[in-house]
Amino acid sequence: MAAIEPTIALLHLFGDPTRLRLLALLSREELSVIELTSILDIGQSRVSTHLGKLREAGLVRDRRVGASTFYAFNGATQAQKLWGVVREQIDDGVLDGDWGRAQDLKQSRQQALSWPDSIAGEMERHYSPGRTWEATARGLLGFVQMGDVLDTGSGDGAISQLIAPYARSVTCLDRSEHMIEAARGRFGSANNVRLVVADMHKLPFDDPRFDTVLMFNVLTYAESPLRALREACRVLRPGGKAAVITLNAHSQSNVTAAYGHLHAGFSPLELSRMLRDARLQVLRCEVTSRERRKPYFEVVTAFAIRPEES
Repeated sequence: MAAIEPTIALLHLFGDPTRLRLLALLSREELSVIELTSILDIGQSRVSTHLGKLREAGLVRDRRVGASTFYAFNGATQAQKLWGVVREQIDDGVLDGDWGRAQDLKQSRQQALSWPDSIAGEMERHYSPGRTWEATARGLLGFVQMGDVLDTGSGDGAISQLIAPYARSVTCLDRSEHMIEAARGRFGSANNVRLVVADMHKLPFDDPRFDTVLMFNVLTYAESPLRALREACRVLRPGGKAAVITLNAHSQSNVTAAYGHLHAGFSPLELSRMLRDARLQVLRCEVTSRERRKPYFEVVTAFAIRPEES
């Protein structure tokens, strides 16, 4: 049960007609301050004041795009439940009029701009024919020379298939025979790809033989992440690099457990420490992306190098 005072404060927020109009709009569309001012026909300072109160209460979130600030309903808060109850009770022509003006504004804005201009500042959120992440990755990989690559926890080889044309050799390693068999069908008779069933905690290689080790979304499955990283370092040639992608530390184990995760992610600080403990030199380790769907998982990307031996 929610505490009384925070609940009263939320109800007070819902007691203002302007804030209700703002929430009704932002629960359906992300809009800028200027757009909200135009739709509601209210001064910008007044709109900004109300938005500030809603943001402090956790009901809306904002993001910067150039010189503009866009606002959207924050569905990840407890206040969402109370707003849902309030919204169901509202049937008002004013709100319908606001939404109609919002749609008119959006349509006129799109008609006034060419398609590329209309998405300036948020290109990553919009699809256009041929502009996909896979196509972009393939274009950039043309500049990369990866040498001998070990794809640890490769699954069915989807990532390795992208990089195989730009590597001297690729070794797909996974503990699942089913996954490796699927990879075999993917690669066919490719002469620079090797498929291995093995455990990342005990790599079946006696000497350093790889220039690059990929560990994409595998550490959360590792019984001992540090041991897996040490094995990666062991099979890297001096000067070889490791690339790690994993979830940031989170509190959503109830979600990730269904996917077999043993760990609730790793913060950049924790992952950096493990990489150093594995005798790797950390070049970069940081949060690089945040998912747009609840529960808004964050992704940590790290690059490390095995130091040259003296």
